[in-house]
Amino acid sequence: MPVDELSRVFAALGDPTRRAILTRLSTGDANVAELARPFDVSLPAISRHLRVLEDAGLISRNRKATTRPSHLEVATLKKATMWMENYRRFWDESFDRFDTVLDTLKTDAETDTDD
Repeated sequence: MPVDELSRVFAALGDPTRRAILTRLSTGDANVAELARPFDVSLPAISRHLRVLEDAGLISRNRKATTRPSHLEVATLKKATMWMENYRRFWDESFDRFDTVLDTLKTDAETDTDD
């Protein structure tokens, strides 16, 4: 995933309203009015959030008759998740090595006190 695309994705995910919108879209497509229902904001404000999500590639919007439903684009989320997965593995391995060092120090300390 190119860095600029990744930056847009994480910037879009930085807002709790946009994350809530993505959570709602994980259950199925929805129009602006449906997405705005749980929030105390205007329809234009929700539309701006949708524009940010669309620009980041996290959703797509199509016109169906008189509505314009939003659709979650899971491929973009998957790319961001895979990028983060590399760092999760790094930290897991680092913590495993740290645990090994601590276990060694503990064993050495117990051996020293037994003498």
